[in-house]
Amino acid sequence: MGMPDFVSNGHRLHYRERGRGPLLLILPGATASSAGHGGELAYFSRRYRAVALDFLGTGQSERLAFWPDDWWEQAASDAARLVEHLGYEECMVMGTSGGAAVALLLAIVHAERVRAVVADSVVEHLPAERWRMNLADRARRSEEQIRFWRRMHGDDWEQVVEADTDLLRRFASRGGDWFAGRLAKIRCPVLFTASLHDEMLANVGPQLCHMVEQVCDSRLYLTREGRHPLMWSRPGEFRRAASAFLDSATANDVPRWH
Repeated sequence: MGMPDFVSNGHRLHYRERGRGPLLLILPGATASSAGHGGELAYFSRRYRAVALDFLGTGQSERLAFWPDDWWEQAASDAARLVEHLGYEECMVMGTSGGAAVALLLAIVHAERVRAVVADSVVEHLPAERWRMNLADRARRSEEQIRFWRRMHGDDWEQVVEADTDLLRRFASRGGDWFAGRLAKIRCPVLFTASLHDEMLANVGPQLCHMVEQVCDSRLYLTREGRHPLMWSRPGEFRRAASAFLDSATANDVPRWH
């Protein structure tokens, strides 16, 4: 498995890759990194060149002293630059949780780079109470959480988690709206996936139905099984749904990679 770097907007970013073929970007959720996506890289590299990105300030990418309010849109810009760096005109993109928000922003802001999106375990808006609950759970610093964060980021995991938490607090204080009414700008096919029992999201079913109504070419896969995120809590189920969607989205494509 390759683990190279590239430079975007003057910053060194890290990614992991596996396989050959059409490009599939995999975007991690908040406080995660490409280190958590070995299973997705192994599975999807059977059909695609699967590449998992470490966002700026996370994983093995360059650290950032302060994460700006537009961090997610900057992350989308970095993902678009990675597509170009890898020698592709466009990609399919798969994100989970916060990474799904970045995947959708990529399709909004850099539409020319995106062939299809799988957006797992994300909603448009979280109420203030749900933000408080999620951040309070993060503040517990359980042994399981610490092991996870250390595996994702290394010995300075606490710096990464605190920077991400500060960013989310500021985001929540501004209303916590990921897309500012722009989902209708997406023109590529989108598959939304989630568990109805996702403990970190609010009003999952109604919110996702509203998101589907806004995206002109969209599909929704909801299950009563699993937790947050569906990608990891029900990997087999998620991969079957995502694979069928990606195969359909690329069925008539002429390959454009080198």
